[in-house]
Amino acid sequence: MAIERITRDPKIMLGKPCVAGTRITVEAILEDLSDGMSVAQVLEAYEGLTEEDVRAALDYAARYLREEGLVAAE
Repeated sequence: MAIERITRDPKIMLGKPCVAGTRITVEAILEDLSDGMSVAQVLEAYEGLTEEDVRAALDYAARYLREEGLVAAE
């Protein structure tokens, strides 16, 4: 899975992670999926989005939680 599909640029969507070359945020994709939309419905909602982009968004979120979402034990 190519994480390069997800980019962060402070000039685009306030620096939120987006699908490369778009203004579609990882957050928006995750919210749509968590609201019960299918991948097919998400693809219909965002012109030009691919299934690989959706998978990259999920991969990005999983990696973020794995690497950044840890709380040190005391």
